[in-house]
Amino acid sequence: MTRVIITGAKGRMGQALIACAPQLRDNIQIVGQVNRRDNLAVIIDSSDVVIDFSSKTATLGFVELCAKHKKAIVIGTTGHSDIEKSEITKFKSEIAMVWASNFSLGINTLFWLIQEMARVLDVRYDLEILEMHHRWKKDAPSGTAKTFAEKLNAVRKSQLGVDLVKRHGRDGIVGERQPQEIGVHSIRGGDTVGDHTIIFAGNDERIEVTHKASSRAAFAYGALHAAIWAADQQANGKPGLYDMQDVLKLK
Repeated sequence: MTRVIITGAKGRMGQALIACAPQLRDNIQIVGQVNRRDNLAVIIDSSDVVIDFSSKTATLGFVELCAKHKKAIVIGTTGHSDIEKSEITKFKSEIAMVWASNFSLGINTLFWLIQEMARVLDVRYDLEILEMHHRWKKDAPSGTAKTFAEKLNAVRKSQLGVDLVKRHGRDGIVGERQPQEIGVHSIRGGDTVGDHTIIFAGNDERIEVTHKASSRAAFAYGALHAAIWAADQQANGKPGLYDMQDVLKLK
């Protein structure tokens, strides 16, 4: 039985985690729920792992506390700056950390698939990413869209010898599209859980790969499985910075 504390428990993802945990039966137990004015330090010793879906300003404090008490952590919060990411990842030698922009099985399979597609289709196909989320999402582009861009950049850099240049929308006389460009476009509206489309646009054909999440349960189940996996890594003395590709053995 893996004992879990959820930070940001009153948020949309926090509520999804709480609702989905009983479906895993004897594998997981929610032993604590932490919100803005609650003190994680009071209850952290009752857990094996913390799942953080709070806010980007709170993540570092939670990671520091987990490191102090030798507890694993799963991070689903997005929007961190490069400096914040650097501060958080300093603890990877002390505890097991699973940090992912998206926890769904489908999306993580696509992370692998679009890299294979980029290798086969190569620079003859232009790359564009389109994402849509609900009106309440605070950061843009989504963490998942950024991860898609990073995966594609890794392949295209080996093909072109340079990093991709991101275009967040185009306005005015911007000139012809260059091979090293990648469009990353964000739409916000309604209660959309999360839609992502990767476009490979060639001269004679266009391939669009789309993932649409109809419920946050897709992310919640993935995060709960990641928590079980991270707690096992911690218990077996395997600290490190991991992602869902590690959890799902897709690397």
